[in-house]
Amino acid sequence: MQEASTHPETCPVLRTADIISGKWTLLILRDLSAGINRFSALERSLAGISPKTLSERLKALEKSAIVTRKSFAEVPPRVEYTLTEMGWDLIPLIEHMRDYGTKWLGSDGHEAVASPDQIAPGA
Repeated sequence: MQEASTHPETCPVLRTADIISGKWTLLILRDLSAGINRFSALERSLAGISPKTLSERLKALEKSAIVTRKSFAEVPPRVEYTLTEMGWDLIPLIEHMRDYGTKWLGSDGHEAVASPDQIAPGA
C-alpha cells in the first residue's frame, strides 16, 4: 500500500477534503439535504454568504458531481440544485461532524469539558 505522503493525489481523505473544504461548502450540502434547493433559498439560509461565493461553491460542487443544477425555462428563470448520489453519501459525514460538535464543542464556541462517562472505553 502506498503512503499518502508519497502520492497525495491518490489519497481518498485528501481528495474528499478538497471537495468539501470551502468555508460554506458543508453548510450548502447540509441545506440541500434538508430540501432547500433554490439559489435564493440557499442564500437566505446561509446568512452572510455573498451571491458570488454561493455561485462559486455551487459550480465547484457541480463540477465534482456532488450537485446537479436544473434550469427551468420560465420568467423569471428558475434554477434548482439537488444532491447526486455522491452528494448524499457525504451527508453522514456532516451528521457525524454535528454530533462531534455537539458532544465536544460548546455552543458558545468554546470546547466543552467531557465527563468521564462521555468518553468511550479505550479512547
